[in-house]
Amino acid sequence: MNKTKPIRIAIHGAAGRMGQRLVALGCNDSELKIVAAIEADSHPRLGYDAGDVAGIGKINIVIADTLACDADAVIDFSSPTAVDNVITLCVEKHIPLVLATTGLSPEQQQRVKDSAKLIPVLWSPSMSQAVILTMKLSQIAAEALRGSDADVEIIERHHRYKVDAPSGTALKFGEKITAVMGQSTQRHGRDGKVGERPHNEIGYHAIRCGDNVGEHTIVFGMLGETLELTVKASNRDCYALGALIAAKYLHGKPPALYSMEDVLGL
Repeated sequence: MNKTKPIRIAIHGAAGRMGQRLVALGCNDSELKIVAAIEADSHPRLGYDAGDVAGIGKINIVIADTLACDADAVIDFSSPTAVDNVITLCVEKHIPLVLATTGLSPEQQQRVKDSAKLIPVLWSPSMSQAVILTMKLSQIAAEALRGSDADVEIIERHHRYKVDAPSGTALKFGEKITAVMGQSTQRHGRDGKVGERPHNEIGYHAIRCGDNVGEHTIVFGMLGETLELTVKASNRDCYALGALIAAKYLHGKPPALYSMEDVLGL
């Protein structure tokens, strides 16, 4: 009986915190094969074994600044400054792309959409399955409370090293809610005598402390009662596992822009 060949995965941003977990968990998945680990051409870990960097021992995959082998998908957890390069790489080599980097400029976001006309791209501000399910629940709540007096505030917590605020996930929560409830103004934190809260406003509050890997609370505040939806990550594995599942989902798909909602069938 023929055994299905594992899906060949290249990790872009392989020496970063998320990249290391992708290498470790990908090597432990029989359906996948890590074939490349990519970093910026100035990264101090270039030339190191990706397994050693990830803490799992040698896997005979050296961290390099380019992709020198065939791959069935690239998973990108890098930085906005590196995203243009990975999009170019995947389009030129016709490789499906799982894009998890947040903080993209409007121009980069448009480039992602344009690239999806040529290759399959799964783009999501969060690869966490629990986050995506919570987004669905927040949409259900928004539908039920549309036209009511509910105020909406989004509180997110992340580690001290996160460079963008609010998080891409928080902004995605807000995008989905305002599409239903129609808030037209964003408020990023409050300070001083800001006056009475306008009803057409959605509030964002970004907390940066310690090693928090991700926490989001969506507050629907009404007179006399409050509904809160909270999702927390206890470690980075939920994001890495979600990205690996996304890479499996993209395998064999035609060019289009996909999301984690597609992966979960929502």
